[in-house]
Amino acid sequence: MVQLKVHRPIAQAAPPRPLVARKRADYPRVAPEHLDVAERLSSPLLMGPPLCDELIAFVEHLVDQREAAVMRHLRPYRPRSPATVAKAERISEAEAAEVLARLGDQRGIIVAVGPADRPKYMLMPIVPGIFEMTLIRVNPSELSPWHHRFAELFEALYETGYMTDYFNPSAAPIVRYLPVGAANLDVHPMALPTDMLEAELDRFEHFAVGPCQCRLASRVVGRDCGKPIDNCLVLGEWALESSRRGIIRAVSRNEALAIKREAEEHGLVNWMMNVGATKGQSSCSCCGCCCHAMRTVIEFNAPAFFAPPRFLPRCRDEECTGCGRCARICPMNAIAIEPRTRQSAPGATRTEPAEHGCPPPAPETPGRPARFNWVHRVERCVGCGLCAVHCRPAKIISMEPASRVKPYRSWFSLALHAAPGMLRGLWQAWRRRP
Repeated sequence: MVQLKVHRPIAQAAPPRPLVARKRADYPRVAPEHLDVAERLSSPLLMGPPLCDELIAFVEHLVDQREAAVMRHLRPYRPRSPATVAKAERISEAEAAEVLARLGDQRGIIVAVGPADRPKYMLMPIVPGIFEMTLIRVNPSELSPWHHRFAELFEALYETGYMTDYFNPSAAPIVRYLPVGAANLDVHPMALPTDMLEAELDRFEHFAVGPCQCRLASRVVGRDCGKPIDNCLVLGEWALESSRRGIIRAVSRNEALAIKREAEEHGLVNWMMNVGATKGQSSCSCCGCCCHAMRTVIEFNAPAFFAPPRFLPRCRDEECTGCGRCARICPMNAIAIEPRTRQSAPGATRTEPAEHGCPPPAPETPGRPARFNWVHRVERCVGCGLCAVHCRPAKIISMEPASRVKPYRSWFSLALHAAPGMLRGLWQAWRRRP
């Protein structure tokens, strides 16, 4: 008799935190200025959450009552000058300009556009937007108590799963993942320049790097995975402007490449915006435990904004030893190892992979070694190739071409393809509001 110990599966997503949508009248003790800002940020035009306890707590921490009184006069996509805001709030232009500059230039809560001597301001989404711009400009070793609380309240809001209201299968993918460099060695003849990190960097002259906001937030709430954090890369004109403003630090091309290679060595995967010809780009190095984009797929089953992977792993599972390295390194929980035994081994029970690690080697029946099923969840896979790189020493996983989908040629092309799905998502989110 072969008796196998039963373990929990590797991927067990926690259910979303219950979100209770409320109305303004449900918050009689909240300052009207804070309620105004909360209602602005909850707009489907900003992919915001419905009015709820988590949003109110986030906004009350984000700005004080005086700042909220100024911020509530801003709108998305329609920049307003300090003079316009001052007139609406009935304060001096100097006072409005001082508050707007503090919220925009110093803290990254609102976005400034136009000439530096005549800026205008507008609202941006909580994510992507406020969350990233607030944390990317902070040295991880110098986080203030305000930033700690900011990260905690954002995580509570994110964990409601409100972002899934805006994703649907028809949405245009806005992010594409690049295969890790070592995996590219096996598929080079089929790889496009846009699949190669080096080729992407060659298109730009300026580079700047800042801390990964997702891992920084996870560190604050006690979920630090211990992986490198200073690898959020900005390229081109975006890098030049961001480093000029002191938001993030400028680096050379070789430094940028070294940072990305170090990230890959620690099991992180690199992404780019799903646009080819552009004057600016961004690239983060992600892990499935912290990255909010990846967690949206893993925890909330909403993969719509990921571009189809250019390469997919293939495994000769008849040679699989069940070590579980591929399942453990996969950032998307897209791989599982399921031991199997011959039917002639009576009494055997089915073993599930161990949670967050390798399954224990199954015992062998004399003359009949245990075999393993290599289970691949294609709908979760981003084609990063980490499983192939870490399949050592067996080398039974390889990366094979899956598609030749190229990035959009411009931001206009991406916006054009994204518009129908985005409008549908906005309409669905608006209809669900109380």
